[in-house]
Amino acid sequence: MSEHARRMIWTCFALADLPTYHDLRLRGWAHMLGYGGHFSSKSRRYSVTLTKLRQARADHAAHQTAGQPEPDPNRTTVTTGQWKYLGSGLLHGEHFWAEQARNRIQQARAIRNQHTERDKERKAS
Repeated sequence: MSEHARRMIWTCFALADLPTYHDLRLRGWAHMLGYGGHFSSKSRRYSVTLTKLRQARADHAAHQTAGQPEPDPNRTTVTTGQWKYLGSGLLHGEHFWAEQARNRIQQARAIRNQHTERDKERKAS
C-alpha cells in the first residue's frame, strides 16, 4: 500500500471521530482507499484475461453442439402449464428461523447503538 493511501486512511479514521463527519461512516469505508482495483484488472500480468475465459467458454459451447442437427424452424413450441397462486409467507418452520435472524439483527443494532452512545458521551466529556 502506498504512503499516500496510508495517510488517506489515517485521515479518515481521524475525521470519523469528529461529530461533524460521523454520518459519513468514514471508518467503515477507509479500507477501500488502498484497494488496487477490480480483481480482474491485473489478470493480464498474473493469470488469464476475461477475454480468454469468454473465448474458451464459447469454444467449449461450440464443441458441445458440433454435429447436432439444427432445430427445425417450422416446429411450433407447445406450452402446457399454468401458474397458480398457492399463497405467501413462510412455511414449515421457516418462521422460527426468520424470527431468530430478526432477533440477532435487532440485538446487534442495540449493541452498536450502546457503543455509539457511549462514544458520544466520552467525546462530550
